Amino acid sequence: MRRKGLEAGIAILLIALIVGCSKGDGGSAGEASGTEPAWQETAQTSPSAQPSSSQAPMESPSQTPQSSSTGEELRTLKFRLDTVAASGSFDRPLGFVARTGQPSQFYIVEQEGKIRLLDSNRPKDKPALVIDLTDRVNDNGNEKGLLGLALHPKRTGEVYVNYTTATHTVISRISADKSNPNRLDPGSEEVLLTFKQPRSNHNGGQLAFGPDGMLYIAAGDGGGSGDPDGNGQNKNTLLGKILRIDVDRKDGDRAYAIPAGNPFISGGGAPEIYAYGLRNPWRFSFDVKTGQLWAADVGQNKLEEINIITAGGNYGWNVREGTACYKPAKGCASEGLIPPIFEYGRDKGVSITGGYVYRGEQIPALTGWYVYADYATGTIWGLRQLPDGKVDNRTLLESRTQITSFGTDDKGEIYVVAQDGGIYRLAAARN
Repeated sequence: MRRKGLEAGIAILLIALIVGCSKGDGGSAGEASGTEPAWQETAQTSPSAQPSSSQAPMESPSQTPQSSSTGEELRTLKFRLDTVAASGSFDRPLGFVARTGQPSQFYIVEQEGKIRLLDSNRPKDKPALVIDLTDRVNDNGNEKGLLGLALHPKRTGEVYVNYTTATHTVISRISADKSNPNRLDPGSEEVLLTFKQPRSNHNGGQLAFGPDGMLYIAAGDGGGSGDPDGNGQNKNTLLGKILRIDVDRKDGDRAYAIPAGNPFISGGGAPEIYAYGLRNPWRFSFDVKTGQLWAADVGQNKLEEINIITAGGNYGWNVREGTACYKPAKGCASEGLIPPIFEYGRDKGVSITGGYVYRGEQIPALTGWYVYADYATGTIWGLRQLPDGKVDNRTLLESRTQITSFGTDDKGEIYVVAQDGGIYRLAAARN
């Protein structure tokens, strides 16, 4: 990777920590720290993650905890990161997506605007360039750039990207090069959706297809400290939301359709909105077994949070930061706001990187645990929901690397994308 990118990220983190405000967000935040977290395993009461009756979730998957581990099995394990691609293999990597039908091949998203192909069976080969979008991607800002990638679940060779220009977020469809199926054709780009970004930070970035076949999009609140424009609670803007669109149909002049279950399809808000009240949901994922949508939302001054997202849910920002009042600082409203299932404070980290519920085969004790990290400290945790309403959160590994994103392969094993340009696989350490 470019050394100056890492140095700039560290410098930005130091400034952020001095002023006591976490402005960086997930993988693209550039918030690094050399401090060691004083994290202990916890079982914490989880507030009810249900909206008020006026915001009943639609098409909500089962909320039943799906962990087969007792927790004691996990306590006895030690974890490590196995190198899949060495440090420096990629330039500011932000995303990892398994290539359909090719178990050993993975698309790696680079912030500048390139996607490369990593073959884990040939780790010494230089990762091939799949597409170069640097002529249309603007990464002049620590959190801007090519931020997300999703593959169509049924049509091989059709991908969707999320990137920033100087002024907007762009969601596009791109097809494989007809003369070379291992590459994507920049000339095939079809812009589906754009929305203005008033500032350079809090762009969100995640793209993923849900079990319903719809495309879900993470949109940050538009940047600035404390959501100065009030976008999180404004249902007429796409900022501070998770969006859901149907890319297989078109509605009128739109290049996509609005799914029938979207909460504001009949009015009261932008029809693309699936959930709102989010600050910067840098990374979200679906549990492949339960269909639950897990989103990690990067905090402002105090708290990093993990949410289970349901249709029509209001997750509180900027009235609340996690479970704490933000605006106003005391006596804020709580009715209708869905609290996170888990949160942690600045003594544990400053910028959460959302991950995946583990459904792999190599670490049976981890099955059903949500694996996530803090970008700044490099701590990797596992979290599970308990039947009594509490959550169990355990430290898996102090990685001492800046984790920008996670990914999974076709067998459900979890991979780590690191700011140092390396790709790593989470594994249980041998005794």
